[in-house]
Amino acid sequence: MRLQNKVIIVTGSTTGIGKAIAKRCVKEGAKVVIHGLEEDWGKAAVEEVGKENAVLHIEDLAVDGATGRLVDLALNSFGQLDAIVNNAAIVASSNIQSTDKNFLQKILAVNTIAPFLLIKDALPHLSKQKGCVLNIGSVNAWCGEPNLLAYSISKGALMTMTRNLGDTLHRENHVRVNQINPGWVLTESEKQRKKEHGLSEEWYKELPDIYAPSGRIIFPEEIGSAAVYWLADESGPVSGQVLDVGQYPFIGRNPPKGRSTIK
Repeated sequence: MRLQNKVIIVTGSTTGIGKAIAKRCVKEGAKVVIHGLEEDWGKAAVEEVGKENAVLHIEDLAVDGATGRLVDLALNSFGQLDAIVNNAAIVASSNIQSTDKNFLQKILAVNTIAPFLLIKDALPHLSKQKGCVLNIGSVNAWCGEPNLLAYSISKGALMTMTRNLGDTLHRENHVRVNQINPGWVLTESEKQRKKEHGLSEEWYKELPDIYAPSGRIIFPEEIGSAAVYWLADESGPVSGQVLDVGQYPFIGRNPPKGRSTIK
């Protein structure tokens, strides 16, 4: 197993991509801290992977001290910390007219500042284990959709932080920092979001190839599989890298106007 005896914090893991990553980590031999806002979903996730393999923490990452409490829980439960996955994020529609200071600060607090604080709080323990950080971004980090302005800003900042810390922390603390930028992923929240936009219950089953050349969009489990390489020792000295995980070249491609395509 590729993550045998590792202890990993996965934020935003009561559902969606985070849950898929946590499940795959346990399958590969790791112990995990599952985190999110939905206690019922979190308890179900712990049951699914086994109580001996996971502990649950329910708290908004924007609350002062939340990231430190996550680190403490990992150490108190499993005695070490080998990796963190910064996956938790607010995905909310906005443009320049609808984005004010408070809204932007709210998005940045969870999507960008909390990952920074978790890395900082975890750093002494990750350094001891020669561990790693995996940030979960979005292809919107490169430019973003017109109706995902604040979200895209937050993911662009996260990507810059990944490249910066991936260099400095690797040199100074023996901690690798990398990032995955998923494309369009079929999470529970994405299904609901598109329904709220007026699409049918089964909108994801009939997508034009401009959005899904393969005939479907990405499953959370496929992001979970991609995450394992970066969390495992087999990725060796690789640090400061950002990998787009999609099914078409996002940069330079121009989908039809008026359609939201990417997580």
